[in-house]
Amino acid sequence: MKTTLDELLAFVSVVDSGSISAAAEHLAQTASGVSRALSRLEDKLDVTLLRRTTRRLELTEEGQAFLAQARKILDAVEDAEEQMKVRRQKPAGRLRVNAAAPFMLHAVVPLIAGFRKQYPQIQLELHSSDQIIDLLEQRTDVAIRIGALRDSTLHARALGSNRLRILASPAYLEAHGTPQSVESLREHSLLGFTQPDSLNQWPLRHPLGDALAISPSLQASSGETLRQLALAGAGIVCLADFMTRADRARGELVQILTPHTVEVRQPIHAVYYRNTALTSRITCFLDYLNDRLGDQADQPV
Repeated sequence: MKTTLDELLAFVSVVDSGSISAAAEHLAQTASGVSRALSRLEDKLDVTLLRRTTRRLELTEEGQAFLAQARKILDAVEDAEEQMKVRRQKPAGRLRVNAAAPFMLHAVVPLIAGFRKQYPQIQLELHSSDQIIDLLEQRTDVAIRIGALRDSTLHARALGSNRLRILASPAYLEAHGTPQSVESLREHSLLGFTQPDSLNQWPLRHPLGDALAISPSLQASSGETLRQLALAGAGIVCLADFMTRADRARGELVQILTPHTVEVRQPIHAVYYRNTALTSRITCFLDYLNDRLGDQADQPV
């Protein structure tokens, strides 16, 4: 790589500061040094990034395109340095974590003992909510969300994904028969969510598409309630792997309609506001979670 980080930093600082002299002051360098770094960068790229006039600096089209990439590179380096710093520290203090009750119960809680052993000075508060919460209003430091993200004001970190499957208990299938086609689901008891409607779109291939909008015979607001109903033989359900892995391993829930099932994976993200005072606690918690959730996602069951 010909370009140096100092040259990228000079370029971004000039753009953000509005002038070479302001950028030099921000970087604690001389104006001539910043100007030379900027010229070297343009020479290496063989493009003009900034048009210089006596009154102002203006980004060229090439400069605008390069700026976005330069920011990503500098952010990545900053994040890497921050993570190395965290590894040398012993994070301490309170960390409030929120997740939907099923994810908290099946994915987070089993990992807490190991996390506390590794980071004994972090005081965890675990809160469960099946609705999307306001982090500031609920005094939450990090929330784990499953599905597409909608709030662009939050800093997000991907933790992996979980596959959706159509499941039923052996007792239900023995009593009502195993559906062999998507159309035959009309003859069965379907367990679905009260809201949102998107959770009642099952990943099943049929003549009109790859998602089937079901009309539940029985509805619940929590995935854990639906899991318990399915285990009790109340009907057929569509749930994520993190919630049913142990049930499937024990044979208490079995996958049905496998040839008709489209592989859909729900993304899992941690979201939080960027807060320097909390960074070390959040980073070590999410690193710990990510390592272990990734191992689970690779399991074939």
